Amino acid sequence: MNTEFLQKIALSVANEQSIGTLLQRITTGLSDSPNTVLARIWLKQPGDICDNCFAVDECPDHRLCLHLVASDGTPLDPGIPRPIGLNGKYRRFPLGIRKVGKIGSSGEGVLLADVDQSPPWLKDPDWARREAVKSFAGQPLLFRGELLGVMVIFSRKILRQADFEILHAFADNAAAAYANARAFEENKRLRYKLESENEYLRREVSTIYDSKEIIGNSPLIQKMLEQVNLVAQADTTVLISGESGTGKELVAREIHRRSARKDLPMVRVNCAAIPRELFESEFFGHLKGAFTGAVKDRIGRFQLADKGTLFLDEIGEVPLELQVKLLRVLQEGEFEPIGDNKCHKTDVRIIAATNKNLEKSVREGNFRDDLYYRLSVFPINVPPLRERGEDIALLAFHFIELLAAKLEMPVPTLREKHVNSLKSYDWPGNVRELENTIERALILSRHSPLSFENLSSIQTLRKQKSIEQVSPQSQSRTVFTFAEMKERERENIITALKLCNWKIRGTDGAASS
Repeated sequence: MNTEFLQKIALSVANEQSIGTLLQRITTGLSDSPNTVLARIWLKQPGDICDNCFAVDECPDHRLCLHLVASDGTPLDPGIPRPIGLNGKYRRFPLGIRKVGKIGSSGEGVLLADVDQSPPWLKDPDWARREAVKSFAGQPLLFRGELLGVMVIFSRKILRQADFEILHAFADNAAAAYANARAFEENKRLRYKLESENEYLRREVSTIYDSKEIIGNSPLIQKMLEQVNLVAQADTTVLISGESGTGKELVAREIHRRSARKDLPMVRVNCAAIPRELFESEFFGHLKGAFTGAVKDRIGRFQLADKGTLFLDEIGEVPLELQVKLLRVLQEGEFEPIGDNKCHKTDVRIIAATNKNLEKSVREGNFRDDLYYRLSVFPINVPPLRERGEDIALLAFHFIELLAAKLEMPVPTLREKHVNSLKSYDWPGNVRELENTIERALILSRHSPLSFENLSSIQTLRKQKSIEQVSPQSQSRTVFTFAEMKERERENIITALKLCNWKIRGTDGAASS
């Protein structure tokens, strides 16, 4: 066994990425020498066929053993098939048992230079005589301190210590090649898993938002959808305004769905839910160790949404000091993660939404005017539900069907009286409140008929509460004359005396009250 021969094998398998092909090519390469009777590789893997193992009674631990994964050889008789089968008697070896098992447990090689001097070791002496076996050599497959398996050869020539050392170096190369192939296959598996999960999530998101489409035939909704259709194909920044619960996110998703970026992600950031000190990290990411608590690198939302759409919900909540950095990304497409001095590029389509009056925030100095103008290139207003009463019946039908399926109950009939009750309400919470109201009514209808009659009483109570809440300005306009003040003082004294049974002094007298 010479160095050049083994180097040729090592070079031929160095870049092999399939574990099965790699290991078989190693044993076949070793068997290309006419002196190699048999070459085999076992790998450490969990025990699996303990009941059928030849050494089950000797096995010290059934949890782990050596699995035969590659085999080849050169029989003396050309009519005998090459020993490439993996299902023979020695397809498993318990760790610590026999020579192969001891190599697998100790990590130390074994050389029997002349097997004739060790006849008890041979379990199949007839085969050894027939194939003229002279030597046995086994080496552990070690990579970075991990014992991966065992490689052995049976040779027709007597192997010397020098041959044994050359085989040891070859085994180290084989172990490194196996570790690389294993890492490649693991990466391939994880990549496939990630792609599969990503595709699954995209289907799920598509299903969710297809079932929550924009519902309405009113002129206001039709006008809004025309604007959506106009701006969708452009990469123009859009600012969606409207009251809470009107469906601003739904409009943003519709713009994304109709755009050229529809097959790429739309990443949502709820600016109102981010703590002030975490805004920059959330938007731009950070490097490990950039600040206390940064235990690993974090990808920001701008990088995550690259080539797709970034939806900045409640944009009016972005702190003033961060708005200049946000403006830079919008204008130049560049940002720097916290702790990184390298500039990163991003290509995102920005859709922002707010329920605030940003023009008023600009006047009050709470929102940068240059950022406002950059965001509001194409403004879209989502009308409140009270301004499109003709859509209430359509929305109600839609939510009843959707929510009945979710609650696993029959779809109740929506009657004219129900529609009238819904239309008579002014819906301060807009479409979200309508959906929640219908879900609550469906739950109650399991034990009683579907009803929305309580809406009128809710509306009456809300109006009364609003009337009772007199503003400080209105109170300050009530001014009493001197005569009125004296009369009120007189009435107050008489009331105090009556409560104290006309007793003036003492702890229970009117003077102390």
